[in-house]
Amino acid sequence: MYAVIRTGGKQYRVAQGDILRVEKLAGQVGDKITLDKVLFIGGNGEVKIGTPTLPDAKVSAEIVNQGLAKKIIVFKKKRRKSYSRKRGHRQKLTTLKIVEIQG
Repeated sequence: MYAVIRTGGKQYRVAQGDILRVEKLAGQVGDKITLDKVLFIGGNGEVKIGTPTLPDAKVSAEIVNQGLAKKIIVFKKKRRKSYSRKRGHRQKLTTLKIVEIQG
């Protein structure tokens, strides 16, 4: 059984036991969270499609890690104007382990 969930403005296809990294969610390492924006559930010959979400479906997950992504360098330059700017950014991420899909 698998599901398509929406979190952080993105959609992810998840199954039980999967580990995925999403935009930062509130909570400590080891906390259980419930993702209730489930768009689609499939598997075992059945398909449930939400409009846009399924009201009774939930995905349970456990927070494995709170961390940072790799650094992205933002470099701007204007030629012949002696202008250049170099900045870096590290996005905050949460690593989740999918425990159960209900629906």
